[in-house]
Amino acid sequence: MFDFASARETMLDSQVRTNDVTDKAIQAALKFVPRENFVPKAKMALAYSDVHIDLGDGRFMLRPRDFAKMLDAADIAATDVVLDIGCGRGYSSAVMSRLAETVVALEQTEAAVNRATTLLDQCGASNVAVMQADFRAGAPEHGPYDVIFIGGSVSHVPATWLDQLANHGRLVVGGNDGPIARINIITKSYDSVGERIAFDANIPVLSGFAPEQAFVL
Repeated sequence: MFDFASARETMLDSQVRTNDVTDKAIQAALKFVPRENFVPKAKMALAYSDVHIDLGDGRFMLRPRDFAKMLDAADIAATDVVLDIGCGRGYSSAVMSRLAETVVALEQTEAAVNRATTLLDQCGASNVAVMQADFRAGAPEHGPYDVIFIGGSVSHVPATWLDQLANHGRLVVGGNDGPIARINIITKSYDSVGERIAFDANIPVLSGFAPEQAFVL
């Protein structure tokens, strides 16, 4: 039988700690949540590999290094309310439930919402609510959010997401609108919005947010 607990520890040693993610709370959350439970059975052996895992339906589980560094950049506090857009099967929400007070997770179909809800319940993530909504719309009725986490890269950031950020809130998202892939942190301070690059990473595109193809003669 595959030793997932040992693989999880190896992931922490070789992909998380070695990439400057030293926050003990993040490490503990990654150690607690079983990644293998949130991937298709045929791909369970890949759960702790240094790869993005295709979950089907345009969703991916981000590779451990990138996910951990995004969490680190988000600087989630125990009192924070987090919006997780494109939660897939719920792994990202399960981990963030160990860091935040409340997580609102979004998926776009009833089947995806039901599957994520079931897996999160099995994981004991009682402070996560999975909702069905269009990603661009977000979930304003439960905001504002201290952190908005996007489970993929986007060619543009909808204004609705920025509107739902709390004062001093952070939006963590991958950019795919240029030649260099990167993770951006967008911050909001009253009516002002700032942006910085946290680190370089090439993460899969969130379905519906691919860059438009330029017309070439």
